[in-house]
Parts: sequence; C-alpha cells; structure tokens
Amino acid sequence: MSILLSILFGLLLAGVMLVILTDNVDSSKKISWMLIIAVLPIIGIILYLCLGVNYRHHWYFYRKHLHYRDVFTEGTTHEINRLLFSDKSIKGIEERFRPLARLLSQRNFPTPSQDNSVEIITCGKRKFELLMKDITDAKEYIHMEYYLFGNDKWSNRVKEALMEKARQGVKVRFVHENVANFSIRERYYNEMRKAGIEVVKFTNPRKHFLKFVTTLNFRDHRKIVVIDGKIGYTGGMNIKDRYFELWRDTHMRVEGPAVASLQYIFMDAWLSADGQIDLPFKEYFQPWATDLSAATPPAGIPQDVSFKVDSLDSPLPVLSGKTVQMVPDEPDVEWPITQMGYEWILHNAKEYVYIQTPYFIPPEPLLNAIKSAALSGVDVRLMLPQRVDTWFIRPANKSYYTEVLEAGVKIYLRGGQFIHSKTLVCDDYLSIVGSSNLDPRSFDINYEINSFIYDKETAALCKEVFFKDLELCEELDLEQWEKRSWTSVLYEKVMRLFAPMI
Repeated sequence: MSILLSILFGLLLAGVMLVILTDNVDSSKKISWMLIIAVLPIIGIILYLCLGVNYRHHWYFYRKHLHYRDVFTEGTTHEINRLLFSDKSIKGIEERFRPLARLLSQRNFPTPSQDNSVEIITCGKRKFELLMKDITDAKEYIHMEYYLFGNDKWSNRVKEALMEKARQGVKVRFVHENVANFSIRERYYNEMRKAGIEVVKFTNPRKHFLKFVTTLNFRDHRKIVVIDGKIGYTGGMNIKDRYFELWRDTHMRVEGPAVASLQYIFMDAWLSADGQIDLPFKEYFQPWATDLSAATPPAGIPQDVSFKVDSLDSPLPVLSGKTVQMVPDEPDVEWPITQMGYEWILHNAKEYVYIQTPYFIPPEPLLNAIKSAALSGVDVRLMLPQRVDTWFIRPANKSYYTEVLEAGVKIYLRGGQFIHSKTLVCDDYLSIVGSSNLDPRSFDINYEINSFIYDKETAALCKEVFFKDLELCEELDLEQWEKRSWTSVLYEKVMRLFAPMI
C-alpha cells in the first residue's frame, strides 16, 4: 500500500511540475513555485493549487461572468452599446495614443468617453468630504465596491450615512472583498442589511466552497462608487482611517459618460456575486445613454497649460471636457491588460514617464520595458515609499533597485506619510489614476480598475502633483546604494525568489 501511495504521489508531483513548466507565466514565478514544491512537496502542492494556478485560460472560472453577459445582452440598447463601446471617442485622442486605447478596450472592456468632469483627489479628508456630501444628496441609488471597508471611526461614519440613505428609501448596494476583511464579523454587515442595504460578498464560500478554495488568492482590489448613475469615484483610497488620516494617496471623482463605464464594471461584480437588481438593466445607464453619433473630438488644450499646486492637502481644480477610459482587469480573462498597457506606454514614450507606486515588484516583461525606456533616453522616474508598510515586501521592493538604477531610472524615496498612490503621467498627455500596484498580484491575481485620462491639462496637473511629492523625497544614489551590507543584499535576493507570489 505504501508503495502504491508513493507511486501516486510521485505521479501527482510530476504532474504538478509539468503544469508549472508548461504554464504561460513569468519564468521567475515558475522557479519560485518549483523551489517551494521541491523543498516542501506536500505543503507546496497544496499551496500551488490554492494560490498558484494560472486561471487566465481556464474557462471554468470565467463562467461567473457569463450570467452578466446574458443580462447585459438582454437589457442593453443600441445607445448603451455606443456609450460603452463606441470607437468614435478614440478618434478624439492624440493619434499616437490611439493604439493604447484600442489595446485597453479588448475583451469587451469599455472604450474611452468624452466630456467628463474630473477632480483628482490627493487628500483623504477631501475624499471623505466629497463622498459624504454625494451620499447625502443621493436620490435613487448608491453602488459601492471596496477592497477594504473598515470598522473604525471614519468607516463607521460612511456606514451610518449609507444606512440612513437606505432607511430613506435610496437603494444601496455594497460589494465587499471578504478575504481581505476577514477580521470584520458578519454582524457588522448584518447591521447594514437590517437598515436596508443589500450586501454581497465578492466570493461566497458557502455557495461555492471548491471555487472559493481554488480562488482563495484572488482579491477584489477595486474601489468603485456610483451614485445615481451620475457621479463616480475610483482610485487608490479604501474606506479606512489610515486612508483618510495618515496615508498620502490619490483618488478621483468623475461626472460624465465615464460613470457609465464604472457602472458597467460594478454591475459585473454585483451580478456575478449573486446580487439582484430591481429595475430593467438599461435604467442604470440612462443619465448618459444618448445617441453619440453627433459626438465630436474635444477641443485641444493649449501647449503651455500649467498649474501650481501649493498643498496636496487642499482641493485641486475640477477639470472639464476630459477623455477618460475606465479599464478593469481580471485574473480570469486571457490577457493581463493593465500590465500590457504599462508596457506599451514605456515602449512608446518619447520624453518622460513618472510613476508612483507603493509596491515595486515588476514582472519580467515590465521590468525590461522600464529599463529599455530609460536606456533609450526617456526620463523614467519611480516614486516609492521610504519605508514600505508590509515587512516582507520591503526587501522584495529593494531587490530591483540596482538594475533599474543602472539602466538610468531615477528612484525617489518619499518620506513623511506612507505614499499609497498608484499613478502615472507620460509625455504631457496621458495620466493614470488607479488601484493597481506594479506587482504580480495587481497584474495577474487581483481584480483591479484604473482610469486612463487622455488630456494635456490633466497631465499637467498630475505632473505638478508628482513634483510636489518630490519635495518630500530623497533621490536614491546608485553608488551609495551598492554600499549596503552583503547580508541585506542576500536577504533581498532570497525574498525576490518569492516576490512573484507576494
């Protein structure tokens, strides 16, 4: 019997190794998993099945979206389809960035939309003030999807405001990421339900336990608010005290047709998580569902547009007439769209690319794109926190510093508040405000959303915000960096082996 079990385990081990070897993923990720399984075979196989399987080409895990596609197909109209997927808006984008907009529109993801009003938010208290006012003014419904929604001072004020609106008859729908909020007890959500809020878990272990286990590593990392179909929020800020009081983060409030794209993405999560709707599907897009056949490209912004940002704690100007593309990313579609978008930007940049990210563990193709951009003369700057909030990511972050510095990338370490912003600005035209970090979790594992804004004025503002943050930064010097101890170097190299799985 023991011989038979040994043979079966050997076949299982060989089979898992074969799956890893033939998988179409980053080679560093393959090596990491094979190393873990070689050292701890039983535990390693279990961890791989729960945390490591690449689901991008597994149709079984894409099935949850099929119900939404059916609902959308049955409930949509010609006007809604034009609103979400029209190619006309792409023609209003600067010609050399049109291929990027087409790339990001793959897999029925929304195309760009014109004539949006945008406020870039760089202060948690500003987001809180705006969000609370918009919640108070809501007339029909409030849709929310959050990675973190805490049980603390600021979060409870938002929760109470939502419950009050539900009691007034406003339909409040709330999707929460359940694994990341494991410490919050069910009674917290039951209080919301008793007030009339409809609450669903992004992944429900009771209904689909096997699926829950095999997708345990996936997280709904999005931050989405849609109010009455007219106002939207998205970006990097969760609902938790540290985002409102302690951390430096970037978010965005938008009014205009781009809100319909946020609605489309939210409704996918809501219906896929077994949420219910009470109106015909098309009614949720009515504020912007007009015939776009007469849409014209927006007027160009003068080349010399500029801003002066005195403080990131103060409101920034609201910008009108902007072209915005809401880009979701999911681990169960064929391609890592956000990663491909970043790579495209770096390969096609002419002058500069300025990036803010708290976690810098770039997949190999993106790492090469960063280095090749810098080596070709593009001014590539990375702004990272001086001290990362998670102990095991700190050395993984640092393990990439030497090679990007050697390629000519400038690294700035920001002191003061921990910087959690996920932004990019390129060539005085393209800006990104989103939820994705530069790491494998955001590009391959999490459900994310990023706003791509094609506009000179917005880029000028985002560039000024970057320079304002630079005032609290220290540029990392390659010569000084290489003088760190050999034990630090070794520790960083070891943690880098596990970086693709962090």
